[in-house]
Amino acid sequence: MAGKGAADYWLERLRQSPYALVLLFFLSSLEATLIPIPLELVLIPYMMIERQRIWLVSSVALLGCLVGALFGYWVGVSLFDSLGQWLINTLGGAESFERYVASLEEEGFVAIFMVGITPVPFQFAMLGAGATGYPLMLFLLASALSRGIRYYGLALLVLLFGDTAAELWKKHARAVGVSLLMVFVIGFAMYFL
Repeated sequence: MAGKGAADYWLERLRQSPYALVLLFFLSSLEATLIPIPLELVLIPYMMIERQRIWLVSSVALLGCLVGALFGYWVGVSLFDSLGQWLINTLGGAESFERYVASLEEEGFVAIFMVGITPVPFQFAMLGAGATGYPLMLFLLASALSRGIRYYGLALLVLLFGDTAAELWKKHARAVGVSLLMVFVIGFAMYFL
């Protein structure tokens, strides 16, 4: 690890792992269902070192998200009163969830789509759609379109600006990671306030 930062070392180990895409799939599923931390913190640097497989990386992230979305939808349909309420309370957003459900009932597809491309926790979309009986196929379509724009859009940005981004990442990996996390936290706080 001499001469390399911790972020470079971690990324290199991820790149060499035969299970990297499996790990990305599970991280994406977890981000969609349980962990409201942006997958982009892992996805962007991984895409920068895996540009030859960037579309596969994006597809794996999208597939993981959709599997997580199906699970979250099922929780909304079957276990909303127990596990769903616990998750909402854990996120600290009971009032925000109620507002989201109202917008889901008014705007439907657009409400799900917007949650998929913004830093609002995707758990709201899954639980709300399941709990209100929103049609599963429309939910999956809105989720696939919004998260597809997010993941494939990131891939396109990395391809267009990857060399510049890679240089910046090497110089400022910690600052960029902390900044992305702060943007997420601020967006999350603004949504709940």
